[in-house]
Amino acid sequence: MADRAEQIVSAALEILERDGAEAMSMRAIADRVGIRAPSLYKHFPDKAAVETALIVAGMAETADHLEAAEAAEPGLLHLARAYRAHALSHPHMYRLTAAQPLPRHALPEGLEERAAAPLFRAVHGDPDIARATWAFAHGMVMLELDGRFPPDADLDTAWAVGCTAFESAAKARHHALDDGAPDRPAN
Repeated sequence: MADRAEQIVSAALEILERDGAEAMSMRAIADRVGIRAPSLYKHFPDKAAVETALIVAGMAETADHLEAAEAAEPGLLHLARAYRAHALSHPHMYRLTAAQPLPRHALPEGLEERAAAPLFRAVHGDPDIARATWAFAHGMVMLELDGRFPPDADLDTAWAVGCTAFESAAKARHHALDDGAPDRPAN
């Protein structure tokens, strides 16, 4: 039974990567697997459950990619470049995993934290700067995917400027805390 569920997720991923989420119907998935659509419901109660399985797979793949990038070369800019390259090479998966509410209740324990860990390490564990950096990176990726930048925009420089600013802010806050400055105010 687990093998069939894996086949279903694999088929859904192929459809998603090739044609986007709109094309990923239960009927299309069943056709790809070679079974009748009602048979899918023995393994997944609905399309949302299939999408959740894809989100889990996508987040795990992103975590693997970012961990490898971090191991190859530390630093926020290198990590951001890897994030951007991965997102742009898998635009439909990126939109599925990052551009809609996250089904946290259905994620394996620790997956969200693992996916975010390289970023947190790159900004010295500062959650405020990590969130701001991720918002910057996500916005840049979405704007690029949507073709919103002018054709002559130097996006590599824009990424470098943003990452340098966030890295500087993270270092300054980290050093301020190390030097005994008062903790940041509570939210």
